Amino acid sequence: MTHEYTAGSDTESAPDPESTPVYGIPQQRRQEPELAPESKKPKQGGGRDRYLDLLRSIALVRVVIYHLFGWAWLSVLFPSMGVMFALAGSLMARSLNRPALGVIKGRLRRLLPPLWAFSAVVLVMMFASGWHPLKDPDLGGTWWGAAKLFDYIVPFGAPPYPEHLGSESGLLESTWADQAAGPLWYLRAYLWFVIASPLLLWAFRRVPWATLLMPLALTAVVGTGLVTIPGETGNAVSDFAVYGGCWILGFAHHEGVLKQVPRYLTVSGATVIMGFGLWWASGHLGPDGWDLNDIPLAQACWSFGIVVILLQYSPSWQELPGRLARWDRLVTLSNNRAVTIYLWHNLLIMATVPIIDQLYNLPFMESDSATALLDKSDTFLMFLLIWPLIAVAILAFGWIEDIAAKRGPRLWPDGVRGGGSRRRGA
Repeated sequence: MTHEYTAGSDTESAPDPESTPVYGIPQQRRQEPELAPESKKPKQGGGRDRYLDLLRSIALVRVVIYHLFGWAWLSVLFPSMGVMFALAGSLMARSLNRPALGVIKGRLRRLLPPLWAFSAVVLVMMFASGWHPLKDPDLGGTWWGAAKLFDYIVPFGAPPYPEHLGSESGLLESTWADQAAGPLWYLRAYLWFVIASPLLLWAFRRVPWATLLMPLALTAVVGTGLVTIPGETGNAVSDFAVYGGCWILGFAHHEGVLKQVPRYLTVSGATVIMGFGLWWASGHLGPDGWDLNDIPLAQACWSFGIVVILLQYSPSWQELPGRLARWDRLVTLSNNRAVTIYLWHNLLIMATVPIIDQLYNLPFMESDSATALLDKSDTFLMFLLIWPLIAVAILAFGWIEDIAAKRGPRLWPDGVRGGGSRRRGA
């Protein structure tokens, strides 16, 4: 994702060493710094942590590329979902310095309006294509089954959709509804993490290491077949377990716990957990090989270890350094429109297909060699088309994120105001 993952006006600040609790763990040796002259003291408070913003942007791009090409190795290279849950957990922990009920309501307010816009478009498309929930045998053909449509409004569960809709010769292939609704599992998991966060943070502050490792233990039970929970309830519990460790690592990052542990210990421990995850995956490969999304325990361990290392080395940039600075505007834009990008990208990938199909109608495409070349390059063309389509979605629907966050609507919030002046801070 992205929030938190919804990217808005939240900012990160370094924990106050005077108020950060000590969790009974070995401390790194610190040399007492000399007092700096007043003019050289670091600025306090304020701006966003651009390192975390960069991680969120990389995670979003990786999600789009994974859903476009389906490369299994991307789940090993960069576990995007674990990173996004960790960043959201860090922001949630900071927000819980305020009354919990108000924080939860605020998170829901920021999450739901973008979902409603997406749901309205998808449901209208499904109804127009002939889907009738009351006649869908997968929903039991009853009003109770149709009531599951409520999950398009508040994603407590998995929203219903037809696995096949239309025909293969239609404008969109028959699995488009399945593809469009696929990313909604993240919103369901995010919602339950938000609701559970006051209790999880309370537990973390009292028994940090037990709370931190509990999701991995739960994954070992429900993600390996040792205990099977049927249906969407099982999927929800599995998602909560697999990514719960990353969410709580976000707590640890905000509370300063990771910085209290010597780096060699955290990196060594993370490496052991990651190694176990890869070992487990090697014996439980699915039809897509090393796709960790199909192997819950491996995904939980690998994501946990990567997130530990990324947060342990967190440099807390106020600005992107060096050559990374050239990506500043895109990083800002993707963070301000993270929910929009995540919600719409899969449907937009499907939309590239009928656009590419029109190329076959061009006069110079009549030869067999030209057609064969287009057949071989269609995925690359999808990669080129998806980014302008995402830009269109940002312009068309992104402003809803601003309304949800009680900000003035903006069409292209890349951090640059009219006249080219750079916006500072969040």
